Amino acid sequence: MVNRTRIKVCGITDYGDLAHAVSAGVDGLGFIFAEKSSRRIEPEKARELIKAVPPFVDAVGVFVNEDPDIVTDIIKYCGLTMVQLHGQENVDYCRLMPVRILKSFAVKKDTDGAEMAAYADVAAGYLLDTYHSSMAGGTGSSFDWNLVEGLHVPGPVLLAGGLGPDNVEEAISVARPFAVDVNSGVEKSPGRKDHQKITALVEAVRRVDLQLSAPL
Repeated sequence: MVNRTRIKVCGITDYGDLAHAVSAGVDGLGFIFAEKSSRRIEPEKARELIKAVPPFVDAVGVFVNEDPDIVTDIIKYCGLTMVQLHGQENVDYCRLMPVRILKSFAVKKDTDGAEMAAYADVAAGYLLDTYHSSMAGGTGSSFDWNLVEGLHVPGPVLLAGGLGPDNVEEAISVARPFAVDVNSGVEKSPGRKDHQKITALVEAVRRVDLQLSAPL
């Protein structure tokens, strides 16, 4: 049986990009509501775009330390199916969410993964992103994928941080994540996607999945 790595394209702001990502075969689309992000989308626009998201493709809202009541309102207004929390949201915060949670953790050389255990009952997945002293995500930089094995993540791993068509095969081969989360690696400019890169990335993921599933 072929193992299928799931794919999420984050930072969607445009219908054409959404439609191409869906037709290319991605599993999730990310809509960023964080105030400081150059890919931020207004709830009104996100709501209209999400109406075009077909069944079995997740519409994921990305938030950073937002008031949980505001997050809940946006979830319901826009029709989000999941939320991705990129700040210091604790377990009690996560329990307030009315949809499934992806909890983000920044990874650097000395990360031991111990803090992830507390989220075992509330997180549907763990997004591992590159540590940056002043950015919650979207750094465009990769971390050492060999670190993933030693983190003992208590649930499905979503690998993020500087992934694109040129390095996603190596990343999957090393880290063996459940999913990959791409953003700047498939862009022309912040919030505008490069359709050729999305197609190339999906093809690269499918190719490495076949290679890793082949009998020795």
